[in-house]
Amino acid sequence: MNIAFFLLPKQEVVCVSEDATLRQTLERMERHRYTAVPVIGETGEYKSTVTEGDLLWYLKANPDLSFDQLHRVSLSDVPLRMNNLPVRIDANMEDLISLAKTQNFVPVVDDMNRFIGIVRRSDIIDYCEKLLLPPVQNEKGLKREA
Repeated sequence: MNIAFFLLPKQEVVCVSEDATLRQTLERMERHRYTAVPVIGETGEYKSTVTEGDLLWYLKANPDLSFDQLHRVSLSDVPLRMNNLPVRIDANMEDLISLAKTQNFVPVVDDMNRFIGIVRRSDIIDYCEKLLLPPVQNEKGLKREA
């Protein structure tokens, strides 16, 4: 199955730009209550994914850094622990399953590596569940999706 059906378009995805500050990134993640967000380049290309863990490890390694100073730290100074790989829009859902084991979402790009959205891990799991589990029958004997 083509992943376009499961795509959450970039207009609905919380992202940060690669030139964001540490404070902007923290505040955006806190406001939306996300543990990871895509990092997007100047021309719209997918660069990476930053996680809460990346930010916490950076803060732990820099104990002299106060919250008031975080606007001076560029997100590009924060080492990222994971390399969340994107897929192209023409990928199949099966291509995403192995990526979803270690990523909250899978970034989706076009053929020029421009970010066009994400497929959430929960949507991938729902897809797999429908393939593996039989439909549930209600009390009237009618089949419905689980």
